[in-house]
Amino acid sequence: MIQLKFSYKNALNFVGKQDIFKYQEAIDSHFLAIRERTGRGNDFLGWTDLPSAIDEALIGKIEAAAIRFREKSEVSVVVGIGGSYLGARAVIEALSPHFNLLKKKAGNPVMLFAGNNISEDYLAELLQVLDEKEYTLTVISKSGTTTEPALAFRLLRDHMEKKYGKAATKQRIIAITDKEKGALKQLADEEGYETFVVPDDVGGRYSVLTPVGLLPIAIAGFDIRKLLKGAQNMAAFSATSSKIDVNPVATYAAVRNALYTKGKTTEIMVNYEPRLFYFTEWWKQLYGESEGKENKGIFPAGVSNTTDLHSMGQYIQEGMRNLFETVLSVEQSQHELRIPDDEANLDKLNYIAGKRINEVNHMAELGTTLAHVDGGVPNLKVNIPEISENTLGEAIYFYEMACAVSGYLLGINPFDQPGVEAYKRNMFALLGKPGFEKETEAIRRKL
Repeated sequence: MIQLKFSYKNALNFVGKQDIFKYQEAIDSHFLAIRERTGRGNDFLGWTDLPSAIDEALIGKIEAAAIRFREKSEVSVVVGIGGSYLGARAVIEALSPHFNLLKKKAGNPVMLFAGNNISEDYLAELLQVLDEKEYTLTVISKSGTTTEPALAFRLLRDHMEKKYGKAATKQRIIAITDKEKGALKQLADEEGYETFVVPDDVGGRYSVLTPVGLLPIAIAGFDIRKLLKGAQNMAAFSATSSKIDVNPVATYAAVRNALYTKGKTTEIMVNYEPRLFYFTEWWKQLYGESEGKENKGIFPAGVSNTTDLHSMGQYIQEGMRNLFETVLSVEQSQHELRIPDDEANLDKLNYIAGKRINEVNHMAELGTTLAHVDGGVPNLKVNIPEISENTLGEAIYFYEMACAVSGYLLGINPFDQPGVEAYKRNMFALLGKPGFEKETEAIRRKL
């Protein structure tokens, strides 16, 4: 059985069950197409059986590499962009203490990330940190030529070689890249870096359960076997039925598409735990890059409550009514903290004295849901009992599978991303990259 639960009762004022269940026949066919790998983009469906198909020897190799890096590292840097870092960061941030001082006490390296932006200040300040710390480096890129991670890796490799010497550096770098080709694969072979493979049939945003995600998560000190077990549970359950009233994957895909046809074109993922911020970022990439094409798709946004109730709350309550929310709700917290009584009661909080903070948070969640539904915003709910490796594994597979089914319902290929190349062509032309002379001249005329 699975621990994740899905509810759409707070959407039924906006969309009828007949509008949801009309998708059953299509969903049945899409589940079959995914299982038999006959749908659009079927050469990128390797993620579907990753949780159970991953080789025990590979898991052992990942765990051994992680132990070696933990022994060498106060800090471990992950270089990657998009799916090459978001999945790992989502899990690491969800499972880590909130504050760096506590992270250091845990005995595992502090995980830092690079190659996901081109900020000069960010990279310069990262190098300042690494001047003072023992560190290791995991670089993730199938090609090795994607601008942001390639640039960061060039800087960091140069820094590491100057700090440790070239011979020692090869023991502090792991490359996760293509099995046979590409610039990073060539460099890793030449320099003698340990390598792991990005599977050919798994796209970046679906790659968290490959070495792309598993190695950084293991370096951070978390149990990748439990993560995989959670994903296995969801995959096994999902394989038993494609019925909308049985399988939460089918339910979520059907409900969000039914809402989309009613003009609800923006989905906001809502969390009430700060540690889920990067899980929301991972979800945004997964759905945005998978569905946003052919002038179609639900726009994925995110808020972290109750923080964002004091900023975005007004818009959600009374702005454009093209929104629906999906709340990722966590039942149990990891700590217990009760509100003390105060004799003066100047802050007027004695009415909740003795209550746990978690109870107050849940009442804020419930009160917000009711207010937003009354304000015209349908609410869906994904519920997990706690934040753990196991429940995160379930949630990862749930969202991946639902994304594939939902994309097929939209009539698009949920596994390609042709639009991401447009900005790159302009950037290369503006920087004068060889081979882009025609584009450079065209942009100069435009400017």
